[in-house]
Amino acid sequence: MSSRTGAGREDVGTPFLLLPGAGGRAWYWHRLVPELERRGHRAVAVDLPADDDAAGLADYAAVATAALDDLGADGDTVVVGQSMGGLTAPLVAARRPVRLLVLLNAMVPRPGETGGDWWDAVGQAAARAELAREQGRPEDGDVEADFSHDVPPEVWAAGAEHAGDQSGTPFGEPWPLAAWPDVPTRVLAGRDDRFFPLALQRRVARERLDLEVDEVPGGHLCALSRPDALAGALDAIVAQTSPRHAGGT
Repeated sequence: MSSRTGAGREDVGTPFLLLPGAGGRAWYWHRLVPELERRGHRAVAVDLPADDDAAGLADYAAVATAALDDLGADGDTVVVGQSMGGLTAPLVAARRPVRLLVLLNAMVPRPGETGGDWWDAVGQAAARAELAREQGRPEDGDVEADFSHDVPPEVWAAGAEHAGDQSGTPFGEPWPLAAWPDVPTRVLAGRDDRFFPLALQRRVARERLDLEVDEVPGGHLCALSRPDALAGALDAIVAQTSPRHAGGT
C-alpha cells in the first residue's frame, strides 16, 4: 500500500505495521490506511499465509517480520494485531525492536496455549451468548452478523471478493514465547464488538497482561466500520509514546 509523510509534528511519519485476523488479508485495513496517512503516518498492511496448511505461527511471524524490515523504521514501528493477529503481533515484537504493540479486538495468548484452546480458556462463547441475551438477540445467532452489524453494506459486500480461507494449523500450535515480549503494549477494544465482547476483552487484558483496555467505537471489524475513529485513537496513542531513537522504550 502507498504511503506518504506529513509534516509539522514530532511523530510525523510514524510507521504502522497492520496484521489482519483470520483469513489473513491485508484488504481488511484498506479503509484505515488512508486515515493514518492523512494524519501524517505511514502504514503497511500485510497478507498472512492464512490459506496455507503448511504455514504455522513461525511462518506468519516470518512474513510479518519481513514486512517490518522493509519499512526500515529503526525500531519505531507500531505493530497492530487484529483478532487472530494477536497471536502473531507479539512474535514480531519479540524478533525485532518496535515502538509499541497494539492489540485490537485481539486474542491474547498465554505461553504454551494453543489458539484452539484459547476460546474455552477465556470463555468466549459464554461471553458472546451473554451479550446477545442482554441485547435481546438470539444466543445462537448468525456469527456473520456479529462481524457485519456495523460495517457499511457496500464495504461488507466488497469484502466477499477478498475473503480468504483460514487454515487450522496455527490454531493447533502452542504459542511459542515463554513470556510476553518486553515492549509497551496497548489493548484497544471495540465498544460494540459482539464476537469478543467488551467485558470479555477487559477481563482477558487484566488477567493476562495486567492492562486496562482503551475503548474505541465500533464492532469487531472496526477498521472497516469506523476507520476514522480508529485512526484517531491510534494517533492519540502514538502521541503518548516516545520514539525509541528519542529515548523511548
